[in-house]
Amino acid sequence: MDSKDTITIHGFNHVPFEGRTYSENEMLQRSKAFYEEMNKRRSVRTFSNQEVPVSVIENIIKTAATAPSGAHKQPWTFCVVSQVEIKKEIRKAAEKEEYESYTHRMSESWKEDLKPMATDWNKPFLENAPYLIVIFKKAFDYDEEGQKVQNYYVNESVGIAAGMLITAIHQAGLVTLTHTPSPMNFLQKILDRPDNERPYLLLPVGYPDKKAKVPDLKRKTLEEIAVFYAK
Repeated sequence: MDSKDTITIHGFNHVPFEGRTYSENEMLQRSKAFYEEMNKRRSVRTFSNQEVPVSVIENIIKTAATAPSGAHKQPWTFCVVSQVEIKKEIRKAAEKEEYESYTHRMSESWKEDLKPMATDWNKPFLENAPYLIVIFKKAFDYDEEGQKVQNYYVNESVGIAAGMLITAIHQAGLVTLTHTPSPMNFLQKILDRPDNERPYLLLPVGYPDKKAKVPDLKRKTLEEIAVFYAK
């Protein structure tokens, strides 16, 4: 890139955008192919113990970190857990909260809605999956002097990154499950995270077990989820 193509705005360099464009026909083909690929994505609760190269996990996380964020603050930390003892500790703490939820916190209608998922407070995938990725959101940051620095649109930013992480996992030929035991404060303690980080989402990641089964669910149609305001 020629330095003459760089301009300065408010003291910051801006460089030419290097995105790609496609013909209308190729756009249609690519968008349809990507939809069809992602429409195969399912939440899987039974994992193989087959090892996954850590370099794949690194690429998945780097993909998630390309997400847009408020003022480009990138208010996220991805904690990758493969150590057996830590996974066991996370499972024990998560199941304690899940047991309380299933027996005391959840309404009857909520438990009824969960029946098609065939899930309960037992969470063996927290030990069986080769990796757990715990996403933490940064409520604020610290500068070099230890002073608090504000972050913006934290939940929105981390939510987008989480979606991109799940997409990257599927694209790599792996599976995952969004797990949100409530409350999740135990994750901050077990993983020894600083006081400006809050647990946001826990994702077990790996290959599906060869005998894995998923509910035969149907997604809403385009007509049910979209409203077009045409010219």
